[in-house]
Order: sequence, then C-alpha cells, then structure tokens
Amino acid sequence: MKRKPAADAAMPATVRKIRAAVYTRKSSEEGLDMEFNSLDAQRESCEAYVASQRSEGWVLVPDRYDDGGVSGGTLERPALRRLLADIERGLVDVVVVYKIDRLSRALMDFAKLVEVFDANSVTFVSVTQSFNTTTSMGRLTLNILLSFAQFEREVIGERIRDKVAASRARGIWMGGFVPLGYDARDRKLLVNEPEAELVRRIFTGFVEIGSGTKLVAALRAEGSLTKRGRAFTKSDVYRVLSNRTYLGEAMHKGKSHPGEHAAIVPQFMWDAAHAVLTVSPRVRANRTRNQTPALLRGLIFGSDGRAMSPTHTRGRRGQQYRYYVSQSVLKGSAADGPAVARISAKEIEGAVVAQVRGLLRQPEVMLGTWQAAHSAQREISEEEVRGALEQLEPLWEQLFPAEQARIVQLMVARVDIGADGADVRMRVDGLATLARDLRPSATRAAA
Repeated sequence: MKRKPAADAAMPATVRKIRAAVYTRKSSEEGLDMEFNSLDAQRESCEAYVASQRSEGWVLVPDRYDDGGVSGGTLERPALRRLLADIERGLVDVVVVYKIDRLSRALMDFAKLVEVFDANSVTFVSVTQSFNTTTSMGRLTLNILLSFAQFEREVIGERIRDKVAASRARGIWMGGFVPLGYDARDRKLLVNEPEAELVRRIFTGFVEIGSGTKLVAALRAEGSLTKRGRAFTKSDVYRVLSNRTYLGEAMHKGKSHPGEHAAIVPQFMWDAAHAVLTVSPRVRANRTRNQTPALLRGLIFGSDGRAMSPTHTRGRRGQQYRYYVSQSVLKGSAADGPAVARISAKEIEGAVVAQVRGLLRQPEVMLGTWQAAHSAQREISEEEVRGALEQLEPLWEQLFPAEQARIVQLMVARVDIGADGADVRMRVDGLATLARDLRPSATRAAA
C-alpha cells in the first residue's frame, strides 16, 4: 500500500513581495549636471543591494526619489515629501539609502521619519551601515549614528560661523544683499557713485525734513529707485539711515569693525540724521506740521488794501487751524475793517493754488512766460518752457511745503480778497525764473 505524500511537502513556500524604494540626496547642486553624478552613484549602490535581496522577495519600486541641491537639515524636500506620501498610501515596504545622513542629519527630524515608517510597517536600510530598525539593537545603532551625524553637522556649522566672524572682524565683505551705493566685485564692495549720491541725498533730506513719509514722497517725485529697482518706502529709507556700512564699517552680530570698503556717508552727516531719529515719530510729525509755511505771506490783501497776516489757533484736541486775518482785527478795530476780516488759510491757499495750476495750462500764459524767459536767456526754447510748466502741475502734491511756498512767491504777485471772492495776479517774470529752474539739468549745464 502506497503512502500519500503530505500536501505541505509537495507545495513550495510562497515568498512575500517586498517593495523597496531608493531615496538619494545631495546638499549642493555642484556636479548635478554631469552625466553620472552623486545621485546616480548612490542609486546604483542601492539598486545593487536590492538586487542582492531578490531571493527574499525584494523588488525595486520604479519611481525615483532624488533630491538634488537640498539640505538634509529640513524635511521640506520635494522627493522626500513624495516618498512619505507613497508610504502612507501603502506603496512602499522598505526605504533604501546609501547612508543614513542622506535621509536626515537632524536627530529630531529622523525620529519623525521613523515614526511615519513604524506607523505604516515600513523598514529602513542603509547600504553602508547595515541595521534593521524593527529591533531594539537596530534602533540603538540608528540613534548612535544619527547623534554623530548631527554632531558633524553642528561642528561644520560652527566652523563656518567662526570663519564668517573672523572675516567680518577683518572688515571683509562676506556676501549677501549688496546695499544701495555699492557694487560687489571680487568679494569687495566698490562705491557706485550715482547711487552713493542718492544715499547722501537720503541722509541730508531726512535731516532737513525730519519726516520719513515726506522724504519718501520727494524721492518718488524725483523718480529715485531702490537697489532692486522699485519705488522707495519708509522701510527702505529707515534701512538706509541705520546701515553702518555707509560709515565704512562691517557689522557682525551687533558688533562694528572697520571695513575694507570706502565710506559713503561722513560721520557728521550720520550723527545729524541719528539726532533726528532719536526724537519720537509723533513729535517729529507735529514739528513738520507746525513748520508748514504760510503760502500767501506778504501776498494777500483785504478790500481795504492792507495786508492780511497769517495766524493760527488750536482746538481742544490740539488740532491747528490756520487763518489770514486783517490788520484791523489784529489791532482791535474790526468795526472799520474790510468786508472779509478773516479767511481760512487752507481754503484760500487751495483756491489760489488751483487757479495758478489752471493758468499754467493756458497757451497765452505759456507764451508770455517763454517771451520773458527768452529775453533773459536767449538759448531757452518755447518747447522747454512749455515742458517745464507742464511738469510742475502733476508734481505739486509731492513737493515739500517750503518748496510750494517758494514757487507761490515766485508766481503770484498779489491776492486781493473781497466780498465777491479772490483776485489773483500772476508774475510772468516769476514764471520765467521758475521755468528756467525746472529745465533739465543737462540742458542747463550745456547752456
């Protein structure tokens, strides 16, 4: 009688398929454009290891997870994020790397990765540092290796920081964003004279005006641009005012060292600007408002023919209200005064400026201005006068109050106030002077 063979002896054991994903990383982009680079070398070694485990059921995942030019100090890496997503979708059973620091150099980051691996029953293999993360001994080995990898990373960082500090102490430019006023060449800062002139203009302008807001308005009206080619903001202005590079110094962690580069701003100019900066912005703003000149001082007259004087009062909340008042009111004889004894400075100045700006657009005014300017300066053309007057109108709001007052004094001969309104008389010779002043600097130099 024949014995029937056992079923388990006749059927071979089935080998479970293990899907292996290879991850590679290189911190710098140097050499990545070569036909065979560091990422290729890492992958070749990892693929050979996976092939050696074929008898255990290992198969290579076709997707490539390569991070080129990405630091191991962060988990925000495109290929790594894609690998983790595939792990959570159940597409990977084991992660293979050339060395553990290719996956991460930071111990805390690595702990997060291992947590993801464990949650999805994924193991981790280093080709050159063979261990298994599923055992306690493998985890101990991993922690030891990671501690050394992090130690190495921190030592490298300390060396770099020490080198930077030593170089800055010697005044050497160590790179970064090149400030306005300089160009970087051969790791040295060289003065860019047109930009340096703009830097000095910012310092002197801030001292004169005492307001970052008004200085920004002036810089924008002039068409001045930052190093990056955009219009100035208050932050840009204050960044220039606080940059000690302009004194010829090199800064590192709050300490100043003599720099190799030339200074742009002299010490007295720096001190003057910082004396203004020590005053609170609110106080400076109040000063600027209080210094607003009376545009029509000496030009405005009442119906009695006598000059009206500028004055002001303050409201309960400290607001300033400006007026032009007749002499009779000031001297206490209002009964004998003109029909209009007091007028709001804001209203009459706005009306006069609006009338002046309207007159600037009239052809006969432009012609008369050119004739007056031409008689004093024969080479000035009618087109130049027209261009100068047309340029003034849109820039008016950007001018400083003192500059507005100077222009009004040049352009207005007299303002008579009566019950029927205001009569404004222009000065053509003043317009001619203004037109000559507004001509392009290159044209004036050539003349």
